[in-house]
This record gives sequence, C-alpha cells and structure tokens, in this order.
Amino acid sequence: MRFERLGLQFDYPENWVVDTGDGGDRLAAVTLSTPEGGFWSVSAHAPGGDPDQLATAVVRQMQHEYQDLDIARATETLAGHALEGYDFNFYCLDLTNTAMVRTVSTTNSIHLIFCQAEDREWERVEPIFAAITASLVRRLAPP
Repeated sequence: MRFERLGLQFDYPENWVVDTGDGGDRLAAVTLSTPEGGFWSVSAHAPGGDPDQLATAVVRQMQHEYQDLDIARATETLAGHALEGYDFNFYCLDLTNTAMVRTVSTTNSIHLIFCQAEDREWERVEPIFAAITASLVRRLAPP
C-alpha cells in the first residue's frame, strides 16, 4: 500500500493499521500498527529546529517510562540523508523490547521516525520498518 497524505509518502504492508491522529504541534503525524502490536511512526516538524532536540525528547520520555533502559547513539545514511538518533532495549510486561528513533532533516521539514516492537516480533518486522523508512526517505527533498 502507499500512503500519500499530509505531505508524507511511503509504502507499507496492506494488513497494517494506519492512524493519522492529531498532529498537535507537528505538521503531520502518522502511525502504522502491525497485527502483532508493534508500530512505526513518523511526524513532520517545521524546518529550522534542532533535530537532536526532538530525538532527545524521545530519550527522556523512554527513560521516564522504562526503568532498565539501554540506550545507544545511532547514525546511518540513507538515500543521501543522514539519519541520527538512538536505539533502545528495555523490558515491558516482562518481555524484552527494541525501539529506535531517527531524525532526518530537509530544507522543508524535520522528520522524526520512531518504531518499537517486542523482540520476537522485532526480528520479523525490523526489515519491514527499514523498508518503510527507506520508502519515506527516498521521497524527501534533498538534504
């Protein structure tokens, strides 16, 4: 399936649920939920801000939510764009979970990408999360 609304474009699996909820102070926000409970989300923010400030806000929220949180800084390059952020490992309801946050900046906006799943599901959906992210980033304005 292809999502093409709110100034965002990306491909995603047909059996995933799309929620475009309230964008709040963001230009756009979309969350995709897997059938098993994991999710991938993107929010677009006005250009000119500090992308690391957005990612750090996610770190603070995760630290508030989860006591034994492992955090690692992460950087990757995709379609000429630098994606900066953090990887997380933590326990939730006695299950191990993995999450990641990445920011990507263009002249038009800053995008915050966040995904999370229980580790057994993560093994299956992480390549799908990566493909969704790649389909989004490839369609963004040049860095």
